[in-house]
Amino acid sequence: MRVRVDPRLCEAHALCVEIVPEVFELGDDIASCEETPDESLWRSVEAAEAACPRQAITVIREEH
Repeated sequence: MRVRVDPRLCEAHALCVEIVPEVFELGDDIASCEETPDESLWRSVEAAEAACPRQAITVIREEH
């Protein structure tokens, strides 16, 4: 799994930071993220993706 935040869409609501601060952080009024989070955090990352009001978070699921 890889994660991206689209800086053009992000409005710094910071819901992702509240849900999984181990992956997301807020800086300069925009969220950024750890691109390859630990597998133990995947469900939380998916919850953050679903919670984003601007749909700025993209989760890329990679097949092995």
